[in-house]
Amino acid sequence: MVMKKNILIDKSIDFGARIVKLHRYSAKEKHESVLSKQILRSGTSIGANINEAQYGNSKADFIAKLHIALKETSETEYWIHILEKSDYLDGNMASSLLVDCLEIKRILIASINTAKESK
Repeated sequence: MVMKKNILIDKSIDFGARIVKLHRYSAKEKHESVLSKQILRSGTSIGANINEAQYGNSKADFIAKLHIALKETSETEYWIHILEKSDYLDGNMASSLLVDCLEIKRILIASINTAKESK
């Protein structure tokens, strides 16, 4: 059986991997752990919730999991801004992470809206 490609899952996995690398970099190079643990938790939770939504018991469960992923995306966006403003992230890295984060956010919003319309 061939699985259908899911762009949201793929993007969230790639983003999660970038967040793991950011955490590793922050801990090793910047000797920062509190903020990077926060973004590690929220940034990897996005994909976990998206993946879990695929196996929801109902349409409502699916939508609820996507809403959790959306909240985690917004939290991750916040931590990116904090890390940049506190000079733990340079502007280019922050911009690059924000582009990916906001793209996932837009796809999540569209997915939630589509799921709600097809109830």
